[in-house]
Amino acid sequence: MKKTSTRLADGRELIYYDLRDDTVRDAVDRRPLERTVTTSEVRRDPLLGDSVAIASHRQGRTYHPPKDECPLCPSQGERLSEIPDSSYDVVVFENRFPSLAGDSGRCEVVCFTSDHNSSFADLTEEQARLVLDAWTDRTSELSHLPSVEQVFCFENRGAEIGVTLGHPHGQIYAYPFTTPRTAQMLRSLATHKEATGGENLFDAVLERELADERVVLEGEHWVAFVPYAAHWPYEVHLYPKRRVPDLLGLDEEARTEFPKVYLELLRRFDRIFGEGEPPTPYIAGWHQAPFGALEEFEGVNRDDFALHLELFTIRRTSGKLKFLAGSESGMDVFINDIRPEAAAQRLREVASS
Repeated sequence: MKKTSTRLADGRELIYYDLRDDTVRDAVDRRPLERTVTTSEVRRDPLLGDSVAIASHRQGRTYHPPKDECPLCPSQGERLSEIPDSSYDVVVFENRFPSLAGDSGRCEVVCFTSDHNSSFADLTEEQARLVLDAWTDRTSELSHLPSVEQVFCFENRGAEIGVTLGHPHGQIYAYPFTTPRTAQMLRSLATHKEATGGENLFDAVLERELADERVVLEGEHWVAFVPYAAHWPYEVHLYPKRRVPDLLGLDEEARTEFPKVYLELLRRFDRIFGEGEPPTPYIAGWHQAPFGALEEFEGVNRDDFALHLELFTIRRTSGKLKFLAGSESGMDVFINDIRPEAAAQRLREVASS
């Protein structure tokens, strides 16, 4: 992997990740952009104890542009985009309309491929490995920013999810706090560790799932399963079999096997609802240990956390979506319309060719 860092016309950082070491990236952003001005701030809810990012400047962000005006495609002639070069393998840049910025963290866009009509599932294993290496590098770099406590690499895919740019891409949020979801996992870790005399909860969960009927696919170094208490109609968790706290902890064997396993998983997701159905909308995100202090979670350290990817779709059957209504949105109590065992069986049945 070759990494080349440059700046866009408004001062934002852009980084090319290339498969070939001899690739030269010297294209200049020729757009007449002024410096980006953001109004992002983080406010803490005193009752719930969580944080909300207030980012009113995002109202003006790009919204469903026509294909020939996609800002994530390479620049061609006088059609100038966020990527100055005429081609790329993987590229990462600071979001022009970030939810988090400055002392409130940082938001980045990750373009998986220059092919507008592609998807992550269409990547080769070599390309998918490059994306993994880019995620890992950005996790490392962002973790050193003084305002950053946790790094979240994720992909939103599909208009039903709320995606406003059709180009295959994901995002990275670098939060200035430990997110509520992760904090709950850490509290559960601490409680279980104390109650069992030191047993790791992630290890116990993984051991249970490996022995159950909800395993979807398994490699030498990775396992994917539908969790016992899945929140979503089709939800899969992907774990490395050797517990590590973050992407930086993966060894070369796990990195090498990941593309094959993950691409197979994504291709199965696209086949859940049968041939002729539109691509399955989904959210996929890496859960990593926070880089900040963990004193409030007594007895727990970073190495107790288990890196894992969670993948789910909001489509519950052909033509029907799972909406977060009163119980889910109002009280955080999910109601799942599909038994996790049935979802796992369906995902095993639709093994991609």
